[in-house]
Amino acid sequence: MARPHRLVDLDSRSLEARLREDPLLIVPVGALEAHGPHLPLGADQIQAEATAESLAERTHALVAPTIAYGSCSGARNFPGTVSLQIAELEPFARGVFTEYGRMGVRRMLVLSGHAEPRHMAALREAAEAACRAHPHLRTVVLSDYDFVYELRGTEAPPTDGHAGMLETSRLLLLAPDRVGPSRPNVRAQRSPFVPTPPSPSEWSESVQGDTVPANAEIGARVQEHVLARLEETVRALLPPR
Repeated sequence: MARPHRLVDLDSRSLEARLREDPLLIVPVGALEAHGPHLPLGADQIQAEATAESLAERTHALVAPTIAYGSCSGARNFPGTVSLQIAELEPFARGVFTEYGRMGVRRMLVLSGHAEPRHMAALREAAEAACRAHPHLRTVVLSDYDFVYELRGTEAPPTDGHAGMLETSRLLLLAPDRVGPSRPNVRAQRSPFVPTPPSPSEWSESVQGDTVPANAEIGARVQEHVLARLEETVRALLPPR
């Protein structure tokens, strides 16, 4: 029988014993954010959690409870988006990461399903502070979309983006019952140099790309690529000691 790997399923003494084995701890991070008329608001959380579970099985890692909110300024004007400021997200994440260091975690992967730059910056600042507080703690902070978007130009057009073909395909694999029938095709006209959220004329839906060709078979190839790249990254940057 496989040992449980989710922290919420372990008792205190079992966790104490597991920590002596120097396990990798994966902290999934999501966001509550509009993803067009076809994907759920929790798409980022769904992807982060599913990927963390699969990676834990491959690497014998532990999985922490998800940090479910993030900084989502780009989609802030769409219904359902909850966007924290960096000054709100960073101290919360710092507190969580620091506590894992205090309890004796030595290797931690912060795996975000949401990739917005300011969101990732807050997580990196938080992880750096946790490492300063606990020098034995080594961390890697990334988004699975760092690897998903390596497939732009092959599995999807180079302009594919948020809630587009790749993300829709991934959700069709991981949570098909939560994907609606609409297949939007949207091209945002917003400049990345403007700090305020885009207007409806600049971005009519919280989608970037053509979702019509999306399917679960593409999603399976994308997910396998992500998991392989994550395993490679963990081996290179967070080997056990």
